[in-house]
Amino acid sequence: MSLFPILVELKQRKCVVVGAGKIAAGKAAGLLRGGARVVMIGPRGSSWVRSRARAGKLMWRPRPFTARDVEGAFLVIAATNSSATNEAVFRACVERGVLCNVVDDPERCDFFYPAVVRRGPLQIAISTSGRSPALARRLRIELERQFGPEYGAWVEHVGKMRGKLLTQRMTRNERRKLLDQIASQESFETFVQRRGSAKAQAPKRKAGERPGQ
Repeated sequence: MSLFPILVELKQRKCVVVGAGKIAAGKAAGLLRGGARVVMIGPRGSSWVRSRARAGKLMWRPRPFTARDVEGAFLVIAATNSSATNEAVFRACVERGVLCNVVDDPERCDFFYPAVVRRGPLQIAISTSGRSPALARRLRIELERQFGPEYGAWVEHVGKMRGKLLTQRMTRNERRKLLDQIASQESFETFVQRRGSAKAQAPKRKAGERPGQ
């Protein structure tokens, strides 16, 4: 069975992380970056969990998991060191139709975390459907070399160009041709060259000098 690849909008959606240790904190951090409303369940929270809870970044319930904790959740991640608890989380999600991911247990995952290359708005996700996270990590490293930091600025530039183009009157074929052109390899190389030239020509500030001085 093949997985359906999808990028999901998590803004203000309730996402539950069962567990409050180091691994659970890493999962929660990713959800917070996606704008999710994160609820963590676990009797003993790491310093990261406690600090984020005090700051109001997430909700931490310092107690054992109960099946009611998954109600109303968009997705749930089980990241505890108890197989019995992880199993209980998975069963509760199945009964309520909630997407679940049990860390390091592919048979109990409705979705998987891909290895991701992030360059500003550009995201390249790699998944082996849980077969080999090590391979996904290796491919991510290779792609990070291929797609450097300059791609982030370029994608922002292409987005602005596209926005302007969509306001102009033209046929669909004309618009498509121009959109393909601004997203081409030649366009990227020209952008990088111009950006490099602009940086080289920019006056260098002396130590301690503030902008505008």
